[in-house]
Amino acid sequence: MASQTGPSKDKLAVLEKIESNIALAMQSAGQALHELSKDKPVLKHAEGHTTTFYKTLQEVENGLMQQINYLMQVTTAQPHEGSCYAATKELQMAMHRSEHVKSRLGELEKLKQEHLRQKQGMIRSYSLPEQQR
Repeated sequence: MASQTGPSKDKLAVLEKIESNIALAMQSAGQALHELSKDKPVLKHAEGHTTTFYKTLQEVENGLMQQINYLMQVTTAQPHEGSCYAATKELQMAMHRSEHVKSRLGELEKLKQEHLRQKQGMIRSYSLPEQQR
């Protein structure tokens, strides 16, 4: 079970990093706008905040693209690291097939028992007249 929680925790950590980068990008954009709204803005500060905004935005975009690519692999059942989706799906399908086979065998057993009862009934009906003679 530890193997399932490891990749899950890693994925959550990546998403948390993306979320914090989004907050940082918004903060940098706000600081740049705040600097520009001053009566005497310091352009170096505004440029620094803008540069931070663009760099952070690029990190967010890269992180989101990685997550989207991962999700596309999962949903198309392509093999990928850190997921047991394909194996789980195969197991579910195998269990479904197994239940179907069990059900069908049960139906065949009922047919067999019914056939045997009919056959025994026919044998008894033929043997009764002989015993009555």
